[in-house]
Amino acid sequence: MYQDLIALLIFMFVAAFTPGPNNFLASYSGFNFGIKKTIPLICGVTFGFPILLIAINFGLIIFFKKFPILQEIIKIIGSGFILYFAYKIASNKNNEEKKINNPIKFINMLFFQFINPKAVLFAIMVISTFINTNENFLRDTIIVLSVAITFSFVSIFSWCLLGKFLRRFATNKKFVQTFNYVMSFLLIVCVIMFYV
Repeated sequence: MYQDLIALLIFMFVAAFTPGPNNFLASYSGFNFGIKKTIPLICGVTFGFPILLIAINFGLIIFFKKFPILQEIIKIIGSGFILYFAYKIASNKNNEEKKINNPIKFINMLFFQFINPKAVLFAIMVISTFINTNENFLRDTIIVLSVAITFSFVSIFSWCLLGKFLRRFATNKKFVQTFNYVMSFLLIVCVIMFYV
């Protein structure tokens, strides 16, 4: 029996469902493009975060512990990308052409996990806390990855549904523009919180 399962579930719930760049992007995409066109984003996060966990679990954590500056570099690069996403969202004019093509692709979201400061920080904490490197390494890794995949999917899909639900209230272009500005602002707040 994996003794830390309850603690892992609570930790993953907090990590997955609390506001962050992935979740705000999912709401933005669900709102502007619908669930079907947000599937690449959902899959990118669902598989990207567990792949990040695997990479850290099988070696990267050694580099992070030996060179703490790497976390700072990732934070700066990730912040730049998040600010870029915020700019793109705020400048979205929501015309018909942009409704057809969702700018956020599967591969973008998959690789974004590796420079998303929130994802990297939580991945390091998960690996350090819930995987025993001396005994039961394989079992612990499988359990953590299974929980990560489940929570990643449920969380990102829930935030997408929230965006899709709010779309019902979009009776005019002003509401849509306001929603996009709010999502853009919340991404900027995420960046600020990384440095507070």
